[in-house]
Amino acid sequence: MLGMSWMLPDQASTFAPDVDNLYLFLVGLTIFFTVLISGAILFFFIKYRRRSNAEAPHPIEGSIILESAWSIIPFIICLFIFAWGAKIFLDEYTVPNDAVDVYVVGKQWMWKFQHPEGQREINELHIPVGKKIRFVMATEDVIHSFFIPAFRMKEDIVPGPNRYSTIWAEATMTGTFHIFCSEYCGTGHSLMVGWVTVMSGKDYETWLSGGAGQGTMADRGAALFSQFGCITCHKSDAQGQCPRLEGIYGKSQALEGGTSVIADDNYIRESVLSPLAKIVKGYKPVMPSFQGQVTEEQLQQLIAYIKSIGPPDEVDAKRSIAKDTTKNGSSGQKNGPPIMQSN
Repeated sequence: MLGMSWMLPDQASTFAPDVDNLYLFLVGLTIFFTVLISGAILFFFIKYRRRSNAEAPHPIEGSIILESAWSIIPFIICLFIFAWGAKIFLDEYTVPNDAVDVYVVGKQWMWKFQHPEGQREINELHIPVGKKIRFVMATEDVIHSFFIPAFRMKEDIVPGPNRYSTIWAEATMTGTFHIFCSEYCGTGHSLMVGWVTVMSGKDYETWLSGGAGQGTMADRGAALFSQFGCITCHKSDAQGQCPRLEGIYGKSQALEGGTSVIADDNYIRESVLSPLAKIVKGYKPVMPSFQGQVTEEQLQQLIAYIKSIGPPDEVDAKRSIAKDTTKNGSSGQKNGPPIMQSN
């Protein structure tokens, strides 16, 4: 099978060999049974060609062994293919805990990327080799499909208030590789292309250091949090009309009606765009919708900010340190994004 790699794009990710082996197995299996069945048909055409009634073979009414064989063998083969494909699927969609987020927005007709460090790109993406990358994807308009053939990675991006799509990959070789949209998305679909540049770790750090210096995604999210007035209701002292947000990311949130939800990217996005969809227990449905007021990039920045806020005790400790520093007349700067302050 490895000798057939000339048929396929470069194998530039950890998943590529597994996907190629399954694909080539299916091709080989198809060729094998095509030759076998076609050969058998031709053989029987000749062997049992039309002849006189005296020369004709006696008809066979049925064979349990033969009929069972042509049912059981294909069934076992299909189960084997399913198990192989399911393993690859689960590997691709089970994101490692140490993966680094890259945020992707599909828009007619371009790809927009954001890095946690703050760098933003259009139709071009830079990532380091040998680093696990989680792609967090959303669309601003219609269905798109993020496709990097060299990574053997393709994921549909579907519109909706709680429809973030995620998939991960780890590049295994440096170079520049195509990015496509593989879902027809309008008249400019064929123009929705880009490039992913895989760099060595040192080169990637150099590239990051050459950014515009406008702050990290969390910094921008903190500014938006104040700009849109979120700080008025989501007070850090838990006295606001809406829930306190410190430390909620990844935790279970109790909802009205006795249900609960994990506060992940999808839940936060839905809470901004459709706040009445899920009401946190003990709070009234007073939050307005920000549908049409925030872009997908701004939503991702707000989520990055909420993710960056530590648990309540950690936030309180930082605030106490800040107060002590102020009392002592220190002018030192605190690291990280600003912490939400109560009015």
